[in-house]
Amino acid sequence: MIEHHQLPIHQIRIGIYGTSTIVDRIMKVIASFPVFAPVPVVVSEEQEAPELTDRMQGEMEAMLLADPLAQRKLATGEWLPLPVYPVPVNEAGFYRALFAAERQGKLTGGISVDTMPEGVVRQVMQALDLSNVQAVIYAGPEREPGTSAPGERIADFHQAWYDSGACSVALTGIESVARELSKRGIPHERVLPSDQDIQMSLEQAMLSAVSRRSREGQMVVGMIRIDDFAAQALKRNNEHEVQKLKLDIHRMMLDYVESLDGCLSHLGGDEYMFFTTRSVFRRETGGYKAIPLAKAVNKTYGISLSIGIGFGHSASSAGTNARIALSKSKEAGGNACFIIREDRTLIGPLAMAEPERDALSFTDASFIKRAEEAGMASAYLSKLLHQRARFGKYEYKVHELAHLLGITVRSAHRLLQLWSDHDLVEISGIEKVPRGRPRQIFKFSFLE
Repeated sequence: MIEHHQLPIHQIRIGIYGTSTIVDRIMKVIASFPVFAPVPVVVSEEQEAPELTDRMQGEMEAMLLADPLAQRKLATGEWLPLPVYPVPVNEAGFYRALFAAERQGKLTGGISVDTMPEGVVRQVMQALDLSNVQAVIYAGPEREPGTSAPGERIADFHQAWYDSGACSVALTGIESVARELSKRGIPHERVLPSDQDIQMSLEQAMLSAVSRRSREGQMVVGMIRIDDFAAQALKRNNEHEVQKLKLDIHRMMLDYVESLDGCLSHLGGDEYMFFTTRSVFRRETGGYKAIPLAKAVNKTYGISLSIGIGFGHSASSAGTNARIALSKSKEAGGNACFIIREDRTLIGPLAMAEPERDALSFTDASFIKRAEEAGMASAYLSKLLHQRARFGKYEYKVHELAHLLGITVRSAHRLLQLWSDHDLVEISGIEKVPRGRPRQIFKFSFLE
């Protein structure tokens, strides 16, 4: 007899935020998604949102928002650093609310509506041949300045139209408004998301979570080259000391790669390669900020490293990106580390000894292509990025630029003119000198 064993599912912890009515409904739908481990977050008022989410954000990977007021608050960016997926209310929920009002004899006059786009309301009314029924849509803020109740102004809106006799029923998507309307004795119906709306939001959350996890487990290949090892070897008294130096450096490399839960390979000569995963590498570099190995090797042996890191969905693509990143580090003059992501975005340079003065820049592939089309060689761009990260420098006089790039002053003038034509450089000032013509100061605006 063959036994079938089901593989364990790595569940996604997702918070279900909303009032009891909608949370209960979502919990029924989410039962058909075994990939989720739901955490119900039942609230009575929108004001509870910041406190609850601050307390629970460490326990969840994502949050499903089913409360319209909370969704509007989220749009202001005031809270919720988690990935958030709102549950929208679409035509199906509005149809259901209209039919419920009709069955109960409430649809004797016009309707007042909140939380629904005007276009959707008009479209549904026309489809049901209710164009003769007046529909008033709320488009103002949730509350009047100085009021405490989140939906008080919306309830006032519905009451004003009901008292005027123009509307016989209110259709609301907010539970606090529905409660307030009940207290005031105003006929109303809840507009709730349909099961299909909930399923679509859950599918979106599931796909995004799987994508994030895939990225966390992405392959990382690192290539390390010892800068000018031959010069360091000449400082040793004999070959025995040179071999000991190589062994000591190799041991230090092994210790570092062990901290990455990775695997080290010596490529021969002065180059090494290691493999690890993206999540571990990000953790050990403090979010792609610094390479502790470089500082340790420099402090112990006075040796600098050129490092290239490649991200990719396969070992082959990550290795290719690592080789490109290593070339960027060499072009920057060594003692540098760059990262090439799977989309060919350039990150760096990372700090090799002390933390960099400024946050790392993300240079996308399209900009790199535009710079190269403007005559900015890859080596020049690497050196400029390196100087920007290490010293915060993005303004140069012609002779300074010529010295940095290793070219003549005449060539620097020609390149600056070319880059100015492509909006990569602009004149930011003039430096007066005791003798001769004033010197122009050029600013690389993309480095600011």
